[in-house]
Amino acid sequence: REAFREENHEIYNDLLGILELVGSHLKLVEHPPDEIVPLLRRTGELSTSLRFLIEEDDDSYVYWVERRGRGCFLQATPIDVSRLLTERLFDRVDTAVLTSATLAVAGGFDYVQKRLGLDHARTLIVAGHFDYRKQALFYVPPHLPDPRSPGFARSAATEVTRILEHSRGRAFVLFTSYQQMRLVYEAASLEIGYPTLLQGSGPRRALLEEFRSTPHCVLFATAAFWQGIDVPGEQLSCVIIDKLPFAVPHDPVVQARIESIRRAGGNPFYEYQIPQAAISLKQGFGRLIRSRSDRGVLVLLDNRITKQRYGQVFFDSLPDYSFTTRIADVESFFDV
Repeated sequence: REAFREENHEIYNDLLGILELVGSHLKLVEHPPDEIVPLLRRTGELSTSLRFLIEEDDDSYVYWVERRGRGCFLQATPIDVSRLLTERLFDRVDTAVLTSATLAVAGGFDYVQKRLGLDHARTLIVAGHFDYRKQALFYVPPHLPDPRSPGFARSAATEVTRILEHSRGRAFVLFTSYQQMRLVYEAASLEIGYPTLLQGSGPRRALLEEFRSTPHCVLFATAAFWQGIDVPGEQLSCVIIDKLPFAVPHDPVVQARIESIRRAGGNPFYEYQIPQAAISLKQGFGRLIRSRSDRGVLVLLDNRITKQRYGQVFFDSLPDYSFTTRIADVESFFDV
């Protein structure tokens, strides 16, 4: 940030001066029309935010510059949100009830309680009303290479094609990165005998509507389709996820939180990265079973979940799906 300040101090000073000049002129208006009041408030907010982003040295925040296209965005976010939530929410109410279908990790709330600063919260896990063992099959192909290896995309495309033959399309194929999505889509799309959609080829809402209205459709997508999507019934009968959804390690917020845990003597992989990934995996798989009549297959193309010791945390966090490593079981499930 110091280098950014030095390089851009003239632009910063000019912009701050313009905001203050505009604000001072707006205050001189004796009987301002309705549209002036929010404009005055906005100039004040922009000035305060700009000062915070450029001048503030609060080490409980992480600051970074993000460039997208021709735009430049100054960002700041708290490394630990627990203090802010305590001051601005929990200390101001007598009772707060937090509910979620996905926040428990390995059968407990230790992770989310620590992240939110809920040291003395009472917790309860209520059994769901879905029969996951009958309604869903969880399949992990044992033969695929490590998702980080160069040959993974080609092998994954072959496996996706096989699975979609058994599911007769009707699937979300979800990825943790745009690059992996494009590689697998390019390798598999010509081999898939069903209509395919690719995130980025149209607005999110339009793609969802087309998926819902197109029989046997297959949607290739990323994180934008992991949450808040509801496609009940047979139209969505399979959800395939490319790999365990660990947060991108070079993300500034992730880096800052990892370093904060490490400085405190903790283990960021087990205390932060694994629990966060377990929650994300549950959210991604949660697209499939949305009612008692839904049936489908959940696929994870990342067999580290069966080979690495930490994989048990993911199994203990997921609902009680039937589990298999045999493609024949997938075929049998869809033949019922």
